[in-house]
Amino acid sequence: MALTVFGVVVLTLMMTMYALEHRGNAYVAAFAVGCALSSAYGFASGAWPFGVVEAVWTVVAARRWWSTARPAPAG
Repeated sequence: MALTVFGVVVLTLMMTMYALEHRGNAYVAAFAVGCALSSAYGFASGAWPFGVVEAVWTVVAARRWWSTARPAPAG
């Protein structure tokens, strides 16, 4: 039961942060964290394909956050 509740909370967080990404870079970072937690949920629940896909999304979101967090080059 606890794992199910964790999964619902994490997926809700992830989808909410995805919907709010346009509001700022902190939401992109929170989405990346949500993806990582969703990946952990997938592996813990035995749904390893879901865990792998969410791990890939974690990398994609973290790279997007990293590229938007850095200041633009002057010039």
